[in-house]
Amino acid sequence: MRRYRKEKCTKGRPNERANERANGRSKPEPALFGKEKPAWCRRPASGSLFAGPRRATIRFAMLGAALLAFASIGAGCAWRDAPPNNTPDRPPDESAPPPVQTDPIRERVAAMSLEEKLGQMLIVGIDGTVVNDDVKQLIANDRVGGFILYKPNIKSVEQTVELLNGLKQTNREQADAVPLFLSVDQEGGTVSRLPAALKAIPSSRDIAKTGDAARAGAIGGAIGEELAAFGFNVNFAPVLDVDSNPDNPVIGSRSFGPTADVVSSYGISEMHGLQAQRIIPVVKHFPGHGDTSVDSHLDLPVVDKTLDELRRLELIPFADAVRSEADAVMIAHILLPQIDPELPASMSSRIVTGMLREELGFDGVVITDDMTMGAITKHYDIGQAAVRSVRAGSDIVLVAHGRDHAAVVLAALKQAAKSGELPAEMIDRSVYRILSLKERYKLSDDPCGPVDVARINAAISAALGDRP
Repeated sequence: MRRYRKEKCTKGRPNERANERANGRSKPEPALFGKEKPAWCRRPASGSLFAGPRRATIRFAMLGAALLAFASIGAGCAWRDAPPNNTPDRPPDESAPPPVQTDPIRERVAAMSLEEKLGQMLIVGIDGTVVNDDVKQLIANDRVGGFILYKPNIKSVEQTVELLNGLKQTNREQADAVPLFLSVDQEGGTVSRLPAALKAIPSSRDIAKTGDAARAGAIGGAIGEELAAFGFNVNFAPVLDVDSNPDNPVIGSRSFGPTADVVSSYGISEMHGLQAQRIIPVVKHFPGHGDTSVDSHLDLPVVDKTLDELRRLELIPFADAVRSEADAVMIAHILLPQIDPELPASMSSRIVTGMLREELGFDGVVITDDMTMGAITKHYDIGQAAVRSVRAGSDIVLVAHGRDHAAVVLAALKQAAKSGELPAEMIDRSVYRILSLKERYKLSDDPCGPVDVARINAAISAALGDRP
């Protein structure tokens, strides 16, 4: 049985990073909050924030400028009649300081209020199928960073598009708004949230039964296409849990299989398919939910394994995903007493910082599983649990149910920030990661739709290999 290799990864979008290396255009990123980032996790410094043009647009703009320059030459520009510059060439001033590199994302973080920063660190759920007053307050007053929709929020194709566009419109009306994360669990199989008009996606287990890992990539691309058509930009998938316990009540067919190799090959292929459609995949549930016998929606599961045992199985797919450019990781609410006997993974710095960030080398966005699950609410105060999660190394707290729960979490984070329990540097580092991810995927609050259901169903059928 193989163990994962403890080696660092080069972070960044897969195709873009490879092209930059090939073309010699990769540049070191400015230091993050005064601390130079190690080479394995540097990303190219971005030239724009949220509204920036894509590379193709930049290339066309440069071409247009060049054509304009040549046209000016042909027409006889004023500079042709100007007297020549007789000033002799001067040698470069080696004593002059080097040009200062600016980081627009860091500047954006520095300009944000505490309330705006903490809001970015929340993804919340809503009640109902429309943008009601509670939702408007979450955006206008709490400045939340994103939303998650569940089956009760999704009734039809048209209603879902209208709801997502309404969230975007409300956010767009705010001053200095940062585009929203609009997320969903669209794994396939039993965990499918989109309207019934869309063709069903098989479970991860059934995808792996095809014996073709490339098929998982095609299906990931099809899922990404349908999510993008509605206006979603985050998918809490793929599941990287190894299905090693037949008594597991919550994973089962959601896993690609009982071995780390199968889970890695199919899960990472699906992850890349989602990324290709500019949908942010969130791999889950670190450090592995496959060997539990309790549903964390109901209570706190216990996995009594040593770190070495985890390295031989559960951690392998996550280590492979980190090396394969994973953007975000969801942390599970499970207790691993041999690693941390007191706190579940989602609140344990030994697991979030020690295992995920330091040992596996992950410097992307870390998101908690839903804090309203029984694993948390039966054993902890939800506000203090959120604070502990951020202190442990999480960037985003997911509060999927209950406006009151979101208010409690936000108040607890604010109090911890003011008291110094959550240092300003820690908050800024998380917000930097969040804004960087939104910028990297060029998130926008522009409206989407209408959805061409027939075209999307045809794409899903093609990905599944269905005959016409």
